[in-house]
Amino acid sequence: MTTDLQLRQDVEKELAWDPKVSADNVAVTAKNGAVTLSGSVRSYYDKYEAERITKRIYGVTGVANDIEVVFGSGASDDSDLLQRVLNALKWHVSVPADKIKPTVRDGWVTLDGKVQWQFQKRAAEGAIRYLHGLKGITDNIAIDNPVEASEVSKRISEALVRDARIDAQQVKVRGEGHTAILDGTVRSWAEKEEAETAAWAAPGVTSVENHLSVRYS
Repeated sequence: MTTDLQLRQDVEKELAWDPKVSADNVAVTAKNGAVTLSGSVRSYYDKYEAERITKRIYGVTGVANDIEVVFGSGASDDSDLLQRVLNALKWHVSVPADKIKPTVRDGWVTLDGKVQWQFQKRAAEGAIRYLHGLKGITDNIAIDNPVEASEVSKRISEALVRDARIDAQQVKVRGEGHTAILDGTVRSWAEKEEAETAAWAAPGVTSVENHLSVRYS
C-alpha cells in the first residue's frame, strides 16, 4: 500500500518529469490517498495539466486543485479574451457554438447554454483551455438530449464490457429516467473516468451520478 509520503513524492516526480506542465511553484500534500495541489502556475493549462497528471498516479483516490493562476506582464483584458473564446468555440468542429454563450470576468470564463451530448460540453471547455489570459472556467452547459432513455442500464453495461480498460464486473449500472448511476469499485482514477465517459455516450442520458470508489490492491 502506498504511504502518504510515497504518494506525495510520486506526484512531485511526475509533475517534474512531464514537459507539458510548468509546476515549479506547485506544492503537493497527500492524506489517505487524497492529494491537494496548491501554489501558483502561469496559465490555466498548467493548472489543468497538473490535476490531470496527478489523477493518473497509482494510489491517488481524489484531487483537490487549489492552484492559483498568476500571470506575468502583458496579460490581456476581458474583452480580448472574450473574442478569443468566441473564435475558439466557433472553430472547434465538435462544438455547436451557436448553442453556447460565454461570459468573461477578471479572466474567468463562464460557459452557459445547452448541447445534446456530453462530448460537446467537454469539447467546448477543451477548446478554450489553452487560451492566454484564462484564469479559470465555470462550465454551466446543460445536456439536453431529447432521445427517449430506453434500456440505459443494459446499453451502458454492454459498452463497459467492450472497453478493455474497464473491469466491467466491478461496476453496477442503474438507470433512473435520463440519469445513469454508477456504483462499485475500480482500480484507478482513470478507470473511473472511462466508466463515466461510457455512461455519457448512452442515448437519452442527460446526467451521470458516478459513485464508483477507487481501490488499489
